[in-house]
Amino acid sequence: MTRGNGIRGSRIGAGPRGETERGPSVARVAVTFWCAGGHMTAPTFAASADIPETWDCHACDRPAGPDRDNPPTRVLPGPFKTHLAYVRERRSDADADVILAEALSRLRTAS
Repeated sequence: MTRGNGIRGSRIGAGPRGETERGPSVARVAVTFWCAGGHMTAPTFAASADIPETWDCHACDRPAGPDRDNPPTRVLPGPFKTHLAYVRERRSDADADVILAEALSRLRTAS
């Protein structure tokens, strides 16, 4: 039998029990979501919160929706892009020439 120094049934930082010490609870609602793999996920939301249309399934990481017979499909990511591809989306060739010229002039004056 293992014996520890902790108090059983409690955790570090736990406060006093009962709502009188913590304040009143907020009204909650459990919403059931279903994924294409047939898994059910039922997160709890505040009753006043906006309920999302999809939720990530905790079992398979697919998107889950509230309709069991028509779950959402997985959105496939686009093709892999390199860092250079992202830079080329943001800057034109003329912008690149200006930046290169500035960098070269700084290097030449530094040496």
